[in-house]
Amino acid sequence: MKEAWRNSRGVGKLHICRWEPAGSPRAVVQIVHGIAEYAARYDEFADFLTKQGILVVAEDHMGHGQSINGGGIRGYFHGGWFTAVEDTYGLLQQTREEFPGIPYVLLGHSMGSFMVRTVLCRHPDSGIAAAILSGTGWQPTAAMPAAVKAAQMYCRQVGERTPSEKLDRLIFGGYNRRVENRRTDYDWLTRDEQTVDAYGADPLCGFVATTGLLRDMMLGIQYIQQPGNLAAMNKYLPVLFLSGTEDPVGNYGKGVQRAAQAFWNAGMENVTLRLYPQCRHELLNERNKEEVYRDILRWLEPVLEG
Repeated sequence: MKEAWRNSRGVGKLHICRWEPAGSPRAVVQIVHGIAEYAARYDEFADFLTKQGILVVAEDHMGHGQSINGGGIRGYFHGGWFTAVEDTYGLLQQTREEFPGIPYVLLGHSMGSFMVRTVLCRHPDSGIAAAILSGTGWQPTAAMPAAVKAAQMYCRQVGERTPSEKLDRLIFGGYNRRVENRRTDYDWLTRDEQTVDAYGADPLCGFVATTGLLRDMMLGIQYIQQPGNLAAMNKYLPVLFLSGTEDPVGNYGKGVQRAAQAFWNAGMENVTLRLYPQCRHELLNERNKEEVYRDILRWLEPVLEG
């Protein structure tokens, strides 16, 4: 893994990770990570892709990983949701310019999947060849205004740059509910205990985000679920939805199916949905991760060849 830095459109500099194949890359995959984690956690999956001749690039979002600098605050997006999304899009533009003429794929996980979906709505002419959405979901449309209002209320109460345990529990507190024989607060992430323990021990993971970031994420989800924004997407873009049937973010498969249906309803012509029985939120870190890796590559091959 090579490291670099680029200016954020919010504040400070973004930490960039890049994994390069032995020869000239035949494609690029940009990974967009989730909340309260960072890009280097995807090292094993990136190594798998580089062995297939694919270059992998990822950023630590503002307020995450090593991108907490220059006035940055842990778990906070200076400038809001769309500024953070434009950081992701800026890395896309920069990397596409550096590697022109080969397929470019966006892969977003969890909050990163919502960011990728925002890119698909705002930049349908980005030139990407495909998008992969891991651990994504769909919030009941009628409930979104109340969720946004609650987050805004906490922002006023404690300040948008301050974490709130209460708001965090309101959003994430039920995620462990269906896990039997719970050992930690993070068992909902994956059945792999070693990964769960490493996440819990990592000071760069599992922190309580600021009320401002949680509000911004709610606003971002509200944006990507509006039919008019969905209608703006490139109808011919291949999109792969991946989720575990025990992932609470995707409402145990139901929310992912609803999100995929919204893409179909918007006229998207090449949408694939894959649900993995018994798997939890982090498919790339699940017990059967090698199967997930192979399935992603198998789905990507026609895109790369085309």
